[in-house]
Order: sequence, then C-alpha cells, then structure tokens
Amino acid sequence: MKKILILIVVVFVQRCCFAQNDAARIDTLLDAYTKLGKFNGSALVAKNGTILLSKGYGYRDAEKGVLNDEHSVFQLGSVTKQFTSAVILKLQSENKLSVSDKLSKYFPDFPKGDSITIKDLLTHTSGIYNYTNDENFMKNEITKPKTREQMMALFENKPLDFSPGTSWNYSNSGYSMLGYIIEQVAKTSYEKAVRNYIFSPLKMKHSGFDFTDLKSPDKTVGYFVLNAHDTAKAPIVDSTVSFSAGAIYSTTGDLYKWSQALENNTILSASEQNEAYAPVKNNYGYGWQIDTLDGKRKLSHGGGIPGYITILSRVPTDDVTIILLSNASNESVGKISNDIYAILYNKKYELPKDRKAISLDEQTMKQYEGDYEIKPGLIVKIRAKDSVLIATPTGQSTKTLFAEKKDFFFEKEEDVQLDFTRNDKSEVDGFVFHQSGREIKCKKIK
Repeated sequence: MKKILILIVVVFVQRCCFAQNDAARIDTLLDAYTKLGKFNGSALVAKNGTILLSKGYGYRDAEKGVLNDEHSVFQLGSVTKQFTSAVILKLQSENKLSVSDKLSKYFPDFPKGDSITIKDLLTHTSGIYNYTNDENFMKNEITKPKTREQMMALFENKPLDFSPGTSWNYSNSGYSMLGYIIEQVAKTSYEKAVRNYIFSPLKMKHSGFDFTDLKSPDKTVGYFVLNAHDTAKAPIVDSTVSFSAGAIYSTTGDLYKWSQALENNTILSASEQNEAYAPVKNNYGYGWQIDTLDGKRKLSHGGGIPGYITILSRVPTDDVTIILLSNASNESVGKISNDIYAILYNKKYELPKDRKAISLDEQTMKQYEGDYEIKPGLIVKIRAKDSVLIATPTGQSTKTLFAEKKDFFFEKEEDVQLDFTRNDKSEVDGFVFHQSGREIKCKKIK
C-alpha cells in the first residue's frame, strides 16, 4: 500500500513539473512573438482541467499605454458561430426546429429557400452569397446599425454559388440567417437566446454583443497596425452587421468556461456535440473545423473582424484548450496555436526569429517578376522595385516583400513568406506560399 502511495505521489510530482515546464515554454514562445510584433492580446492554455497559462501580452490600449491581461475583452469574429450552432442544437432538442427544416419554412419568400436546409446553413453548404465579399459595403457601411431587411438585401437575391448541398463556400450570410431563424423560433432576440442558453448558465459575465457601446475598462482597442513605428485603429463593426456570424465579444476566462462546459456536456449533450463535430464538407461541422492531432479529434474555429484575429482550439480527449485573442490583426495566431500544440505534445517547434533583409542584384530581382496563381480566380502580380518585391493579389492591397536570401522573401508585418522554386533550367516557375503554418504551392502563369 505504501509503495502504491509513493508511486502516486511521484506521478503527481512529475505531472506538475511537466506542466510547469510547458507553461514556461509557452510563455517564452508568446513573449517571442510579442517582441517581434506578431502577437498582441491575451492567451489561455489548459490541459487535463488545469490552466497552464492565462496572461496578456502587448497593449490593450497603445495610446494610453494600458497593457493586456487576462481580463481584457476582445471581439471574437467568427468564433461566434459555435455559439449560434449550439443554440440551434438546443432548440432542436426542445423540438422547436430541426436541422432538416427548409429555410422556406421560416422565410417563405427567400429565393430557392425550399432547397436550403438549416444544416446547409450550419455547414456552409447552402451556396448563399457571402455578404462580406461586398467590398463597397465592408468599406463604407459596417459601423452603421442595419435592419434585418437591409442585411438580407445584400445577399437574398444574389445567385447561389452552387446548388445547396453540392459544394462548400464560407458564408457569413448563412449564419446571419441562422440568427434570424433563432429569433423566430425562440421568440426573443438572438442576443437574449444566447444569454439564456449559454452565457447565464455558465456565468459568462464578461461576454456580450454590442461592442460599440461597451463601457468596460477592460475593453480593448482593435488595430489594423500596431508596431514600434505606426498604429492604425480599426473601426468597430456594428453588432447588427456581424450579428450571429461574428458579433460576440468575450475574454479568455469566459471562453474557457464555455470550453469546459463542452468538455463536461453541461450545455450540449455528448450526442449533440457528436452531431456538431461530424464534418460534412471541407472538414467543417456545425460552427467547428474538424481535424486530428495524434489520431485524436481536434476542434477549432478562428475569427477575423477589423482589428481582431482570434482562435479557440480543443482536443477533447486530452481536455486541451488553446485560446488566443489578438487585438492587433495578428495573422500569426494560427501558427502560434500550432506551436503551442507542439509544446504540449512534445513535438518539434521553433521560436520565431527576427528576419534580416538583404539586397539582391537587379538581374536576380527581375527573375521573380510575373503572375502567379494562388488558386483559381486569385492571381498575385509580382514586380521588382529597387531591392524589394511588390506583390498585388487580386482585389487586395499591395504587399512589400523583402529578401532574406536568394529565392526566399518575407513580409515584415505579417507571418508571410514566399519560397520561390525553379525548374531544371534554373528558371523561376513558382513559389511556396507560407502563412501561419500553412503551405500553398503556386504556379507562375505569366
């Protein structure tokens, strides 16, 4: 009996040491990203029901010199979608709707609504035009309150991208429709429905919807640019615009309460979660992206809204939760999340480094010029100018790329690198696009 007790104590001490080491490594990693201007926000990492790290990095308000901490409040963007899908599942459990219901049941005049199901809306397989693709609206209207009719007018009469259920295309419009359906069925506002089903039972007291009018001293300022040389504040998207597709604001602590509620089947039952986590197309379920890590199911969703980039990621089998909330448009959160997983699962990772730019001769720089296809319909034009490359993706602003070495270029403000490839004649024939842990092979087409 004494030997068993000693063994238990040894195992406990070992686990504590491992947890402390992991926490220190994660803190070092986040600090390195912060010093390079690639992370500014708050982070929470937990494993086996124990919070390893909960801490703020960088500025909550740069102008006032106020630092982020575990209480900082952030807009979540599309992390909102998992809450919307959860309310749909709760209403289904109460027999108030079914995910097999047609959209026409709730909006009889919606074009082709009799061929679109609630499940199609949940899984981005409806084919409904994504209103955030409307550049004029996104540039000029997002800060202004909108009615349901004004929002639906942005997409209701646009042609479907494809026949419902046959393909996949991310649609914030589809998730807005889910919010409107919730309001009809629950006979209350979307915001009250989320509070009634999720926020209030979990005591998520720092979460809400109208970020514009939030008066909390913990409210963060969102930035398009935040570095030692420049700052550019982002506008706040009105909650009637982002609505059930992206309006929720929260803290890392409140989101961990939500993660633990899922872990413990407090809000959604195990069977309801299994339904939500079943990928339909493009590894997407009901408001969750589904992947694997060491053969275990990994669930995550990111969010992007002006000034904010966020991610909530979980491995339920190991009770692992990673929450990263950035208020400086840091594109690195996906890469950071992957690095944290590498630490937790004892895999290889590298601390980010400060890349040093060099100059290449004019003849070499000219070799990189041309048009490159990232994917059908998305072309990036690259031109050499002095010692840098100017890259202009279709419909996007230009990016400036610096050479780290021959054939390898990087962007200073974002986690973006281009590794140019050559054919057997040593001619540039494409590049590998690296961003936040993703790799895309791109061909030179002109």
